[in-house]
Amino acid sequence: MKKIGFLSFGHWTPSPHSQTRSASDTLLQSIELAEAAEELGADGAYFRVHHFARQLGSPFPLLAAAGARTKRIELGTAVIDMRYENPLYMAENAGSADLISGGRLQLGISRGSPEQVIDGYKHFGYVPAEGQTDADMARGHAEVFLDVIQGKGFAQPNPRPMFANPPGLLRIEPYSEGLHDRIWWGAATTPTAQWAGKLGMNLQSSTLVMAESNKPFHVQQAEQIAAFRAAWAEAGHKRTPRVSVSRSIFALINDTDRAYFGGDQSQDQFGYIEPGKQAVFGRSYAGEPDRLIEELKQDTAIAAADTLLLTVPNQLGVAYNAHVIESILKHVAPALGWR
Repeated sequence: MKKIGFLSFGHWTPSPHSQTRSASDTLLQSIELAEAAEELGADGAYFRVHHFARQLGSPFPLLAAAGARTKRIELGTAVIDMRYENPLYMAENAGSADLISGGRLQLGISRGSPEQVIDGYKHFGYVPAEGQTDADMARGHAEVFLDVIQGKGFAQPNPRPMFANPPGLLRIEPYSEGLHDRIWWGAATTPTAQWAGKLGMNLQSSTLVMAESNKPFHVQQAEQIAAFRAAWAEAGHKRTPRVSVSRSIFALINDTDRAYFGGDQSQDQFGYIEPGKQAVFGRSYAGEPDRLIEELKQDTAIAAADTLLLTVPNQLGVAYNAHVIESILKHVAPALGWR
């Protein structure tokens, strides 16, 4: 059995061909798609976070609203860019949204992807310390966040508070028990996957990883997953970690599917997302269900993960994206043992 959810990038554009022409459209349709996915039996509704872009940027109002409108489905991010985050304020927001959802948040965090603007995190008030990189700063923010959501007191109480305090040092409130075990790190390299395992975070791996060899994408991704699990075991964590991978998978069921995705015969691609950093981009899958099933059997990274996130074309609207999700759940997943 495998958990299957969707991952939305949350794009909007004023184009007449888009079903999401404003930020309001995207936010409201994201909630509606989470509801639809839950009704279809999907396991997760995940959202990308990008700043300075016509995409979803502030995840916690969305996660809280979706949590109030759903009952069962996991609600997550993939990923929150920790370069931009105040970890204590984020802990308050995360605790609130998790309590509203009844403990269903699955927060993916990371150093983030290439930005829309130059050093955008500086506009948010964050500058790496001398001798540090922005990636170092992101990991530092993540470590503070992980620490404070454990619920331990650390702040000295005011001897003359406005309201009575419980005894001892004070913690971040609201505290949501169990949230610490539902934090994921979005890794693109073996060292960061190992770091995540050492710290006790779950692992998210996207549709690209940094190229560490000439092997196919899914093989490199599976190797990173293996390295993560080895680091987890070596660290001695007691629980079983979770691992998710993202994929673009489209079952061609009707003429609309064929019009949108029938010509997709993609392959892995090597390229550069930042100067000097070569990445390997995983292929998309599109085809009749029988063909998809045979192709997906060969994807070793999907096989290694317990959670699969289906990237959805959110600008095509809620009804079509619900169809995309249902097609995989109904026509593909059972034959692969995912359902």
